[in-house]
Amino acid sequence: MVNTLGSFFSLYLATLVLLLGSGLFNTYMGLRLSALSVSEAWIGGLIAIYYLGLVLGARYGHKLIMQVGHIRAYAASAAAVTITILTQALDDNLWLWLGLRFIAGVAMVTLFVAIESWLNEQTENKTRGTVFGLYMLVSGLGTVLGQLALAMFRNLNYQPLIFVAMCCVLSLIPIALTHRLHPALQVPAPLAPRYYLARVPMSLVVLFVAGMLTGAFYGLGPVYGVQHGMNNREVGLFLAISMAAGLISQWPLGWLADRMSRVTLIRINALILMLVVVPLWGWFGFSFELLLVFSAVLGVLQFTLYPLGAAFANDNVDPERRVGLSAIVYMVYGIGACIGPLLAGWLMEIWTGGDVYFIFVSACAAILVVCVRPQQVTGDHLSEDAPTQFVPMYDSLQSSNVMAVMDPRVDVENDISHDLPPEDAEPASAGEQQDDGQQGQSDAQDIQATEALAKDPGPDQRPD
Repeated sequence: MVNTLGSFFSLYLATLVLLLGSGLFNTYMGLRLSALSVSEAWIGGLIAIYYLGLVLGARYGHKLIMQVGHIRAYAASAAAVTITILTQALDDNLWLWLGLRFIAGVAMVTLFVAIESWLNEQTENKTRGTVFGLYMLVSGLGTVLGQLALAMFRNLNYQPLIFVAMCCVLSLIPIALTHRLHPALQVPAPLAPRYYLARVPMSLVVLFVAGMLTGAFYGLGPVYGVQHGMNNREVGLFLAISMAAGLISQWPLGWLADRMSRVTLIRINALILMLVVVPLWGWFGFSFELLLVFSAVLGVLQFTLYPLGAAFANDNVDPERRVGLSAIVYMVYGIGACIGPLLAGWLMEIWTGGDVYFIFVSACAAILVVCVRPQQVTGDHLSEDAPTQFVPMYDSLQSSNVMAVMDPRVDVENDISHDLPPEDAEPASAGEQQDDGQQGQSDAQDIQATEALAKDPGPDQRPD
């Protein structure tokens, strides 16, 4: 592991610094807007539009990297994120912020694609799991440190924004000075929604709800803290404890998930989550120390739903179609992360109170308790290698779907996700047939561009 960390140190360092700034900004935004008496619906909308940019920007990021190379694309995207942050320091117009957050989401996912394609291309099969695990660990650590960094700023003025902008620029240094080879970029697998909806509908429900919970937590968690009298440092600690607990619990939960029914474990997780936050509905008053305990428990239960859902989905999908599964998982989780803060913010605005946030959490958990039942699992689509290895995955939106090929459960050499399943390949109408042709032409152009990039990577993609 030490050798792996040393081999990819520049890429891990860039990820750590980038997510430190990103983690701080998301919390700062909730605190700043709450101080300005902005409605919870607006705060939720700003988080949602950022996640929408993350989800929709992945394909744009691929194309940009194929056109100009990894370093140039990374530099341009880091500059774009920096500009959006500094512009928000100059103007408080919420409509302007809405557009800037979408642009920041598109640029951030491009940064993730650039880093992860490097990791993927230059990792041997025997070390893929270690490289993947360290990347997830560094990503989670950066987000946690971002919350703790709030303690450096007593005032919610422009200073935290300057710090975030510095982090974006600082992440450029290890990327620009890296001596690693710059790889050709893989074309992302096309979506085949009907195939995966038929195979793993229950898993996709879990992932969608997990996205709702995560998006709402990042967006409205700070608002809850402010409305309960926490200062900046306490809000940062309240969120950091939850994130850290969710990150650390991945490994013991993985041990348990490999030894019992995963659908049962998901349902137990959801049932405990539904009940454990009931005291936080506003019926009782709690000290800050006790709220930290609740925050840790919430993190363990909330941030482990995603890897559990992903493991359950992998158990029921053919091994050669798991790269395509990762694209669907990323999309479903991202859509949930867009809807979650919107819905939670709207509810908090209607009922006027931060305690409504935890009613929302209980409602999301109740959906899983109702929808996820062991007796509904038939086992008809169980994969030949099930149960697959549980893989710690703190939060997929702190990465991109490129990272899926690093997943130890994926066999890249035998994967056929680029070949649509028969039920998805058959057009239902002439209009769809034309759209499929245009999509196929676009994919063919991407493949040609990738092959050309591999043959002649350009001046900034050759070895230093």
